[in-house]
Amino acid sequence: MNAIQALSKRVSVAQLTGPDLTPDEEEKLFLAALRAPDHAWMRPSRYLTVRGDERQQLGRLFLESTDNWQTLAEDKQTKLLNMPMRAPLIVIAICTVTDHPKVPREEQLLSTGAGVQNMLNAAYALDIGAIWRTGDVAYNRKIAAGLGLKDNEEIVGFVYLGRVNTTPKPVPELAISDFVQSWPIKSS
Repeated sequence: MNAIQALSKRVSVAQLTGPDLTPDEEEKLFLAALRAPDHAWMRPSRYLTVRGDERQQLGRLFLESTDNWQTLAEDKQTKLLNMPMRAPLIVIAICTVTDHPKVPREEQLLSTGAGVQNMLNAAYALDIGAIWRTGDVAYNRKIAAGLGLKDNEEIVGFVYLGRVNTTPKPVPELAISDFVQSWPIKSS
């Protein structure tokens, strides 16, 4: 698959299964992530991998880091516990935000986000299913602390990776003219 095809045809896949990714596949994904744009070569991104039984520990962290989790309905507790079991490998993308005179926080977060996008594109090119997830678990400081993050580190997302276990949704056809305009914009 060529690069343009991978970039223009990639879709997220939520239904993932084993077998596990090979070490070679994982290395290619991380090499792609590390090629993200990075103003001032700050290298703000790092990644944690969670697999096997560690996924159950992550589910327990999701549940027990939720405020008043004991009062949640049983189905909501089960959902939090089972979230990490949706894929054989989860990569947690983390941005280390550092004060810098020319590179604001937002650019550092965007760099990590670009790394995640590179990883998703590489996964698609390698015929690996992937989906980038955020939600409350990504923004919960108790979860960040439970993962060992420092105060200046933020979760940018959880990338679920595995073998595609469904028919991927079709790529939506978008009219480029609906999203691209020449500037200055002329009034009608």
